[in-house]
Amino acid sequence: MFKILIVEDDLNTRRLMAAVLKANGYEPVLAEDGEKALDVLDHQQVDLVIADIMMPKLDGYQLTKQLRQSGYNLPILMVTARQSMPDIREGFLVGTDDYMVKPVDEEEMLLRIKALLRRARIVNEHRLTVGQVVLEYDALSVSRLDDYQTLPQKEFYLLYKLLSYPDVIFTRMQLMDEIWGMDSETDDRTVNVHINRLRDRFNHYPEFEIVTVRGLGYKAVRRL
Repeated sequence: MFKILIVEDDLNTRRLMAAVLKANGYEPVLAEDGEKALDVLDHQQVDLVIADIMMPKLDGYQLTKQLRQSGYNLPILMVTARQSMPDIREGFLVGTDDYMVKPVDEEEMLLRIKALLRRARIVNEHRLTVGQVVLEYDALSVSRLDDYQTLPQKEFYLLYKLLSYPDVIFTRMQLMDEIWGMDSETDDRTVNVHINRLRDRFNHYPEFEIVTVRGLGYKAVRRL
């Protein structure tokens, strides 16, 4: 059972989230502010953190920053009433993995949790298998039977990202922010160039293809 830490100063919201998580097979752990959350993490292992931003003592930004500086790499889902781009940007810059705006939709929250836990498992294993294709994260390599290729870093990260979330559409901006960084001055046309290189490399692989979704972005489609 995955253990999820809910960091939320509103008692009713905290209890509601806990009830939803428990009903869906998760073990909720509760903290009313960032300081209490740090205390919890000092004493028990947690798989994922859901944190509000506006909290007394230690807010969600500060909590996330402290966790990342301390070496915690567990997924953090930030929940807030703020929805302006500067607020979202600040959350990602301090190290949050995903973002939800209040009032929280229960189904959306569960879907995001599932995706974050899956991604964390893939990253921790540092290996992704798609049929007979194996991606080795540490080696930046892709192999299929006797075919072995070591990719440039950005190409590998791009392919690994897309194949980790089959059929999920990512915009060019999302891919730029995650792989090149939000502060990168690289033009988003760079994504197009890297996508085309990946297609040229792996167009003979039957397991997957990278599809352009007109007006939106790209997705990986698994064929097997």
